[in-house]
Amino acid sequence: MGKIYDCAIIGGGPAGLNAALVLGRARRNTLLFDNNNPRNAVTQKSHGFITRDGVKPKEFREIAHKEIGKYPSVMFEKKEVTSVSKKDHLFELITTENELYQYRTLIISTGLKDVLPNIENISEYYGKSLFSCPYCDGWELRDKPLVVIIDNQVQGFHFTQTVYNWSKDLIVCTTGKSFQNPEQKRLIQNKGIKIMENKIKKFVGKNGQMEEIIFENDENIIREGGFVLPQLIQSSNFAKQLGCENNSLGGISIDSFGRTNVGGVYAAGDASVIAPAQLIIAAAEGLRAAAGVNTDLIQREFLT
Repeated sequence: MGKIYDCAIIGGGPAGLNAALVLGRARRNTLLFDNNNPRNAVTQKSHGFITRDGVKPKEFREIAHKEIGKYPSVMFEKKEVTSVSKKDHLFELITTENELYQYRTLIISTGLKDVLPNIENISEYYGKSLFSCPYCDGWELRDKPLVVIIDNQVQGFHFTQTVYNWSKDLIVCTTGKSFQNPEQKRLIQNKGIKIMENKIKKFVGKNGQMEEIIFENDENIIREGGFVLPQLIQSSNFAKQLGCENNSLGGISIDSFGRTNVGGVYAAGDASVIAPAQLIIAAAEGLRAAAGVNTDLIQREFLT
């Protein structure tokens, strides 16, 4: 039998990285699996993290790896995990190379995926002039003529209110759907915000910088950027494989130490928090889950 690790962390974003740092300092033998496919891969700069405001995601990861590298009990594995399972008091995972690893606890920090509206060339602008988080990118787009693209109108109303804080020059696009709530529609329009219910055909601009929006009825509007409310889905099904429960928002349900309903399984970052999706919050969640892992391992060790 190979080495049994104290903890495996699946996902090398801010939550997984901070969890690895804390476990390394706690002298726990830890494996961090990272397939290098982060949700913020399209992000130019990350904001809202004190001392790291405006940091490039690649730079953030490089700094984190350097700091974690000081702790010899943490190992990085640039491998894709394909399955996880529980065998008696241990967990097992298998990678795409068909390698088997055994460990005592698991932190799932695989994050979320953004599913964007079905618009021809939206991915060319996402992360450059079209964003999902006003707290992350609202300052850079302040006072510009913006579009707010919503699909789920229940969340979309609050989303529009939030974006209005950074720019009063807004147009709301509903991706071809009628705005269902008349009171919300009235409140939006009372602020001078136009609601366009025609379907967007494509964006026009250069190097990802939005200049114009073309609709399927050939109408067009001039916009310099905007925000979109994507559908959020789990990046992995590892929690489902192990029988973890979800919360009402679709995140992995956890307690105050990142514990799921499955003993020995913890979750951290966007995969459990869902919103707000902030670098600093994900990192803090990683610390909390790592503290939960170490606390529970200590309790186990004192009973044997």
